[in-house]
Amino acid sequence: MEPLRRRALIDATISAIGERGSLDVTMSEIAGRAGVSSALAHHYFGAKDELLQATMRHLLAELNADARQALATARSPRERVSAVIAINFSDKQFQPETIAAWLAFYVEAQKSQALRRLLRIYARRLHSNLMSGLSALVTGAEAERAAEAIAALIDGLYIRRALKDGTPNAASAIAIVEDYVAGMLGEPRSRESN
Repeated sequence: MEPLRRRALIDATISAIGERGSLDVTMSEIAGRAGVSSALAHHYFGAKDELLQATMRHLLAELNADARQALATARSPRERVSAVIAINFSDKQFQPETIAAWLAFYVEAQKSQALRRLLRIYARRLHSNLMSGLSALVTGAEAERAAEAIAALIDGLYIRRALKDGTPNAASAIAIVEDYVAGMLGEPRSRESN
């Protein structure tokens, strides 16, 4: 039961953060959403900070697993770049609650060394995954700049999405990033992003 309850608490944390739009949620509120007592939530995670860190590690682990799976099916360096872009905007990742959680974690990382460290792990993985395709497509310095720009576009589109109402539009987000990559590589640009 412990793994199921831990997962329920993490899912409840994402839901609560998504609804509130900040990390200003209580352990009691999260526990109630998960259908467990506040005491049990404290038993599994200790303080709220530990639950928030576990939630962020969970989001990172899911994104990493999805990225590894997508990269395993890519047949070319260009497909590797597209796979990384697509996975960041997949139905599983680009949900309103998850978007709000990421934004809240970015804000809290300004004060929390533990969350800042986790965001650095995310940034390094994203950079490495992008470089796995870009390094075969453009020269070293260009690949580094392109990876930085693509990562900034992905993160920026998450921030912009968090500030809008309604359902996130993954297809338009992907088209914007792919249009940048196509332009950088001298490929024809997507009609959807024009």
